[in-house]
Amino acid sequence: MRILLYIFIIISITSCSPKVFSEKWTQKTAPNHFKARFETTQGNFDIIANREWSPQGVDRLYQLIKSDFYTNVGLFRVIPEFVVQFGIHNDSILNNSWKKFKITDETVLQSNDSMTISFARDGINSRTTQIFINLKHNHRLDTVNYNGVKGFPVIAKITQGMENVHKFYSTKDNVPNQDSINKYGNDYLKRKYSKLDYIKRAYIIKK
Repeated sequence: MRILLYIFIIISITSCSPKVFSEKWTQKTAPNHFKARFETTQGNFDIIANREWSPQGVDRLYQLIKSDFYTNVGLFRVIPEFVVQFGIHNDSILNNSWKKFKITDETVLQSNDSMTISFARDGINSRTTQIFINLKHNHRLDTVNYNGVKGFPVIAKITQGMENVHKFYSTKDNVPNQDSINKYGNDYLKRKYSKLDYIKRAYIIKK
């Protein structure tokens, strides 16, 4: 009985503990094309990623999805007729771990059309985990010079579930603070932004 009780306690502690980051996640190479599904509080949307558009960007997207990073992640920046942005995990340790493995900048090869997806970035070689969905043709994002970097390379496009993306709760007039999300996680979002939508999980769809 004592042995069984001990095993039960170990399993319980392990299942409740934060997911441990592995550097091996950052070394995965994506297929030339892959499909993925994002389950959200407003329904699903499916994407297809194209490695030719942004090899490092698509590799990183693949790495994040395969490691279950986009699980219970808040859609914290939803600006109608512009973008939906997300990619800050509830676990600050995971966020900070991924930030140590930034990917280098790449040339924009595919235009930021409506329902395409790109990585957010705030300077040179700064792409990590945050991505955004274009809610309209944002072609100025192809060439805009932002903090010393030109444009936002597209990594994927949504193929199904566009109508669900347009249902996400707008934070246009009150965008959550990113530092607070990183520090306090979903507890902060649920206390201050109770109507916010979430990515429940994301996973690769087999062909």
